[in-house]
Amino acid sequence: MRNVLLATAVLTLAAGPALAQDPGRVTGSLGYTHLEADDAKLGAITGRLGYDFTRNFGVEGEASVGVRDDDVTVAGVDGSIEHEYDAAVYGVAKLPVSENLELFGRVGYGTTSVKADVAGFTAVEDGESVNYGAGANWYFDGRNGLRADWTRRDFQDDGGAEVDTYGLSYVRRF
Repeated sequence: MRNVLLATAVLTLAAGPALAQDPGRVTGSLGYTHLEADDAKLGAITGRLGYDFTRNFGVEGEASVGVRDDDVTVAGVDGSIEHEYDAAVYGVAKLPVSENLELFGRVGYGTTSVKADVAGFTAVEDGESVNYGAGANWYFDGRNGLRADWTRRDFQDDGGAEVDTYGLSYVRRF
């Protein structure tokens, strides 16, 4: 957590002089995220809201709710795993390739909640993670477009599990 806060502070200080040169831009997106762990494949609807301080640096927040569960077998007993929700905040670095295409990398911190139900027993697990990933936004008319991204969630508790997410979203510049 301390490293994430230090990285955010450095990015904020580095972007400071550029803030006066370039007005901010708000973006929003809504789409589907596939979550893939060693023992489950889940799905969620994800919404994001971002603010670009400059053409190359910004922040974004995201929240997801689960819409696809996965069936599992534990010691020969059938059960299910369900994605309850997650939320995260990111620092984002962007590289405009053309007027309609931009590549981005992001790093942030998030929380995720999943629920497991096996043989009538239910357990809810919450985890905090350091997240990092990359993706691209393609705007077909300058304001509306598609976003594709990959993000790795490195969980900090319970043995450091990792979850990869793959997202496809509608994105809009405001």
